[in-house]
Amino acid sequence: MNRFKLLYINQVDCLVSTLIHKTMKTILFSLMLLNMLFLTACGGSSETTADIEPPPIIEGTNLSQFAFLKENNSDLDNDIYLDINENAVTGRVTTNIKVDSLIATFNHDGAEITVNDTVQNNNSTANDFTDIVTYTIKTNNGSQESYQIDLTKFTGLPIIYLSTDNKAAIDSKDDYVEGDVVIDGGRYAENLPSTWMKIRGRGNSTWGHPKKPFQMKFDDKTEFLGMPADKKWLFLAEYSDKTLLRNTIAFEMGHISQLDWTPQSAFAEVYINDEYNGTYNITQKVEESNNRVALGDTGYLLEIDQFDRLDADDVYFNTGNFLINIKEPDLDLGSAEYHYVKDLLNEFETVLHSNQFTDPVAGYAKYIDIDSFIDWYLISEITKNVDSKFFSSIYLNVMPGEKIKMGPLWDFDLSFGNVDYADSQYAVGFWVKEHPWYARLFQDPAFVTKINERFDYFRNNQNYILDKIEQQAEALKWAQQENDNKWQTIGMYVWPNPVVFGSYDEEVAHLKDWYTRRMNWLETAFYNLK
Repeated sequence: MNRFKLLYINQVDCLVSTLIHKTMKTILFSLMLLNMLFLTACGGSSETTADIEPPPIIEGTNLSQFAFLKENNSDLDNDIYLDINENAVTGRVTTNIKVDSLIATFNHDGAEITVNDTVQNNNSTANDFTDIVTYTIKTNNGSQESYQIDLTKFTGLPIIYLSTDNKAAIDSKDDYVEGDVVIDGGRYAENLPSTWMKIRGRGNSTWGHPKKPFQMKFDDKTEFLGMPADKKWLFLAEYSDKTLLRNTIAFEMGHISQLDWTPQSAFAEVYINDEYNGTYNITQKVEESNNRVALGDTGYLLEIDQFDRLDADDVYFNTGNFLINIKEPDLDLGSAEYHYVKDLLNEFETVLHSNQFTDPVAGYAKYIDIDSFIDWYLISEITKNVDSKFFSSIYLNVMPGEKIKMGPLWDFDLSFGNVDYADSQYAVGFWVKEHPWYARLFQDPAFVTKINERFDYFRNNQNYILDKIEQQAEALKWAQQENDNKWQTIGMYVWPNPVVFGSYDEEVAHLKDWYTRRMNWLETAFYNLK
């Protein structure tokens, strides 16, 4: 080999070593520069290398950085660098700001980067990051790679803005204050433009907590957070339930049950007069409606209630066991409709406690829809819900000429062991079985057999419910932090919690563990009743 060829090879080796970069997928060559170096070294002509083919210019499709910098986005409090995990790019804006026109900063090794075939300029092109945005890196030789930019705004939940006229406080359960509501639905709900509403407080023991629950009412039926249109919507504060999940998980059980209707619900962040007020569980109200408890023109919605919880205009009657509040329709005391439902419930109780109560024709089966009584009972007993025994929030519905049905489900924040009295914090022991109606029903072997058969269904869906707990907790991972920053309940005793944990994850783990132990105990306990 002559010295000119050796010189050429040495020059190539030197150039290649200077161009190698640890983050590049290929080595870039410049044929023109090599040719010039060769000619300088040997004084020869370009004809010497005429038979050498230039190597292709290869670019990459790697995204090495993606960020939103404060210098380019005036609403940001600080720079935000997103995590890149293969093709998923994730991050969070921790403050509640608009994300519909953010300017991104990025590094890549391709020829260009595009969004919907529009070339993106580093540090200058703005995009709407409300939804996931796909960035595609392209090379000159036609290859490309796409990256999903997933930016969480605040907590990821829809945001509700409540504004009252003259910023009036919502401090009464009796008197509404008027105002407007706006929904920033984010990814998971439709936006709602400013709409007139009125709002008041609600609840019994829950009204005594610092974080208040509310009832909001529209003039016209309005879809809300993806739930069917109606006028009244409830804002559950879930102050005593640090997981925020107990009502929602009980509703999940209702949705897979044979009950006619169970409320839908959705979590949202709530601002009142521009001040953050925490994470709320927005639910449908238990009331007569085509989209709720469908009673038609003649049906009844009833509640087992307590005298000191009645409103002045409530119409009610007593049976041998309970005070029954007629929630709907509005009736006159002593009217024919009043006497119909009063006599029906009293006749049922009389037969239930009679010697012929097990008779399939003349006994209790003549009066009640057994499937609804069983499913309502099992969900209440599985969750060991305090209010389901005899306190209140026990709903029934009746259509004239038809049987009495239990439901809908309601008021489960003091369930799943979340109370420090009546042994309800323990996963063992019957609770709702001692309800006067159910205590008698359990004396019928045929009813016990049906309970066991139906419990198997809920047992088989145990993992489904556990998965729902995990999914909902994951969806609230940022919300629970913001809610606790506002109300500071994690690690603190809140009436009537039986145990206090130092983190949200521990609260959720306790809920799952309690539910699992409860199902194990009930399986044996029901079997032993046969």
